[in-house]
Amino acid sequence: MQSKISAICQEKLQLTPKELSIELAESWPKKTKRNRLYHAWPHSNTKSSLQLLDHSAIFWLIAGPRDNDDKGWWRELVDHVLAQVAPSLSEFDRDNFFEIAYEHFAESDVWELYPEVHGVLNQLQPSFQLAVVSNFDGRLRLILQHLGISKFFAHIFISSEIGADKPDPEIFRRALKLIDLKPNEVLHVGDDSERDWEAASAAGLSIFRLDRPNNSLRDLVTTLTTNGLE
Repeated sequence: MQSKISAICQEKLQLTPKELSIELAESWPKKTKRNRLYHAWPHSNTKSSLQLLDHSAIFWLIAGPRDNDDKGWWRELVDHVLAQVAPSLSEFDRDNFFEIAYEHFAESDVWELYPEVHGVLNQLQPSFQLAVVSNFDGRLRLILQHLGISKFFAHIFISSEIGADKPDPEIFRRALKLIDLKPNEVLHVGDDSERDWEAASAAGLSIFRLDRPNNSLRDLVTTLTTNGLE
């Protein structure tokens, strides 16, 4: 019988989960070594520097979405960076750069998956209900679809819609409320010590610490099998 486990997008497991919380933003922009979703912006040397961005949002069932899916937040960030690295750039060129960059990072060829992702998701889905929790915006759905993994997830929780961002534990609490589950029924998988491990633990979830290259999602499958949860 299929376990009712939801993956929200990581220690020894001591629970009988109904939902597996896996933060599987298991994709990354090409040529980076991190497995989180990152954004790139230009630096003065004309090369792109990838850095993790955090932002806040509001889910429509809770308080209404942030205006324009947080696009204004991204624009403010780009303007801030351009003001430092290209202060003479005209407003017209800033507008063009932002729109091109914003659309670019929704394209499929910007992102890659770690090689084991498809296989692990395919192995977990029959036993667990998977979901994603991510500090991102609505473009994530299109990205996951382009990567061919959206079909594995029953739920996708995005900070621009849900009203909180990691490392605020509230993002996990709100996700649990929306799927009507208790923290001890969920396992969260993530790779960031503050945003994933500490935040999910503070919300009462069990965690699997993804710590590449020391382990991978294959170790998650091993852990679940060893604890009789698969």
